[in-house]
Amino acid sequence: MREYLLTLCVTAAVTYLLTGPVRKFAIAAGAMPEIRARDVHREPTPRLGGIAMFGGLCAGLLVADHLASLNGVFELSNEPRALLSGAAVIWLIGVLDDKFEIDALIKLGGQFIAAGVMVMQGLTVLYLPIPGVGAVSLTQWQGNLLTVALVVITINAVNFVDGLDGLAAGMVCIATAAFFLYAYRMWFRYGIEEAAPATLFAAILMGMCLGFLPHNMHPARIFMGDSGSMLIGLVLAAGAISITGQVDGDVLKLFTGGERNATHAMLPVFIPLLLPLTIIAIPFADLVLAIVRRTWQGKSPFAADRGHLHHRLLEIGHSHSRAVLIMYFWSALIAFGMVAYSVAKESMWFVLLIVALSALGLLLLLLPRFTPRAPRWMEAFVPPRYRRRRTQVVASSPAAAADGQKASEAVDEARDESGEEDSAPVPAGVNGATAVGPRSRFN
Repeated sequence: MREYLLTLCVTAAVTYLLTGPVRKFAIAAGAMPEIRARDVHREPTPRLGGIAMFGGLCAGLLVADHLASLNGVFELSNEPRALLSGAAVIWLIGVLDDKFEIDALIKLGGQFIAAGVMVMQGLTVLYLPIPGVGAVSLTQWQGNLLTVALVVITINAVNFVDGLDGLAAGMVCIATAAFFLYAYRMWFRYGIEEAAPATLFAAILMGMCLGFLPHNMHPARIFMGDSGSMLIGLVLAAGAISITGQVDGDVLKLFTGGERNATHAMLPVFIPLLLPLTIIAIPFADLVLAIVRRTWQGKSPFAADRGHLHHRLLEIGHSHSRAVLIMYFWSALIAFGMVAYSVAKESMWFVLLIVALSALGLLLLLLPRFTPRAPRWMEAFVPPRYRRRRTQVVASSPAAAADGQKASEAVDEARDESGEEDSAPVPAGVNGATAVGPRSRFN
């Protein structure tokens, strides 16, 4: 565990230290695109943050190769080299897109190439646990196609959710933390050596996200761009494929007495590992909804819009920071809930806890719909959004100002007695339904 933590810290430190120089390079290189209609930020912000994240990835793999316990991962498996090769391809495609805005189909082709590079070097799905059947050995073509599909879908799921400051990096970091806990448990407790590369990938991915987040939290000083979002999506998919596709059913039957019984016992664990989209369910749901929405409107599935989940949170009244924190909450609930279910699936307390946390999440989602109004004597101690708005009167004399103030107070008292809500339009600002502009709906 100490060596994993050391690798994580080195990756985070290198990523953090490289992000500052990368930001200056992005500004000098002109990688600051114009603000688009779907963007939330108000000022041009440099991209290319994926350069620093890729540097952190290389540093983490280099340090792990020189550690006593983790060196065996590189000697016994070719998966770290496969990951580095695929990451280099997808990172290069992302850098070109951040600078030159390449076509979406070209990016999709690059994603297939990156997945194919990893498959050619042995990072592929070999076994698939099927309920009631056991661990089914896949043919070479079946494993390769499934691997490519999982990599491409996961990359696009993470890329689609990268719409608010700190959102993609934080959500992937949360999902990876849950992934790391169980991958380490499989490797350390059950002695499954095939889980060691996935545990290393998870530690490095957490370091990449944690090192970049201080520069990317609202208000962001730099964006990761496609070079970063596609990179962390690929690393996340590679870890899930590594631990799921390399575990043989013959190993599992040592613990539960039979291959079929072993699959039943381990199925709650294999669900989030077999399908990385389960552990990043929020980005995947956003991806599916975006494709359905755009296709229904007669647009290309790759056409950008402002109908993503994080945009909807802003629309119903959440501030930028609160929308990000809500997405963090749901990601943590799903990711850690899946891992905890695999460990304590028979505990009733666990089920009740998940239900209570889900109810809390729904309350947080609907919070802007039930914004309370504070009494007048508390208005000085609460945020402005909880105060009653007063009609501003422009007066030319103190007497007129006093009359206007009395009239305003009379109107406020009448509204308080009748319970009528203030119907004055909310000006554009950083909070509420006008967080991204004066329009009340996203077009």
